[in-house]
Amino acid sequence: MTLQVIFSHGQESGPWGTKIKVMAELATKLGCEVKSIDYQGIINADDRVLKLINICADIADPICLIGSSMGGFVASAAASKVGAIGLFVLAPAYYMDGFDYSSFEAPDIPTQIIHGWRDDIVPVENSVKYARENLATLHVIDGDHRLTDNIEEINLYLENFLNSIYIKA
Repeated sequence: MTLQVIFSHGQESGPWGTKIKVMAELATKLGCEVKSIDYQGIINADDRVLKLINICADIADPICLIGSSMGGFVASAAASKVGAIGLFVLAPAYYMDGFDYSSFEAPDIPTQIIHGWRDDIVPVENSVKYARENLATLHVIDGDHRLTDNIEEINLYLENFLNSIYIKA
């Protein structure tokens, strides 16, 4: 079995943006299979969650969900429903207006959150609150919302995370 790493991009980005390309390259080097879902044109977060759940339904291997901003919310909302074994999110859009939390169930799986101190889109306090309430690991770094300047640091966290959740047989 091979760990399947599934990426969910942010609201205004695409499936193969700068961060995803670099993280996907790392995951591939670690022996993971990588997919990045294209949500372009899907504005509603609930519709993105349903798309992710439907795509993951056909995957028999273990799944790690990775998401950025709105994609972080989407990955988090889908994680329990798809049986993910890990969740790694960047500047996740937790507790933001316009997102439906009525069916949101925080997953009880290893979760790491990376958030920039200088994020002017999603307040870092939202990730602090989520991490505290759900016992997630939180790394607050010197970055902004996009975190593209921090990709090397993020990949260090990602490599350790992937190695910790999935030991190859």
